[in-house]
Amino acid sequence: MSFIDDLKTVIRKVHGVESTHLKSILVTETFHGQTIWDGIVEVFQLHSHPKTDTAYAWSYATDDQANPIRHTTVLHLGPVTSAETAVRVAILQEFRANAEA
Repeated sequence: MSFIDDLKTVIRKVHGVESTHLKSILVTETFHGQTIWDGIVEVFQLHSHPKTDTAYAWSYATDDQANPIRHTTVLHLGPVTSAETAVRVAILQEFRANAEA
């Protein structure tokens, strides 16, 4: 199974719809001059999703030996209007989750 197929499987499981890969976008997110995220965001067209027709997805390595790869998907909704804003929203959600832990 390819990397894109892995992400399509995650989209299917998380959002309940099939998808088609559209393109790959390089995103670098910085904060106070420091790079906090740098990678490729895959853009997918969603089929029959009730609220949007686009999702952004990517994977990254973690320090968790039980789950060494983490997949992230973000729907094109609300403040998320691009691959860049999808990354920002995901970073903010992860930061908030870690702060609550």
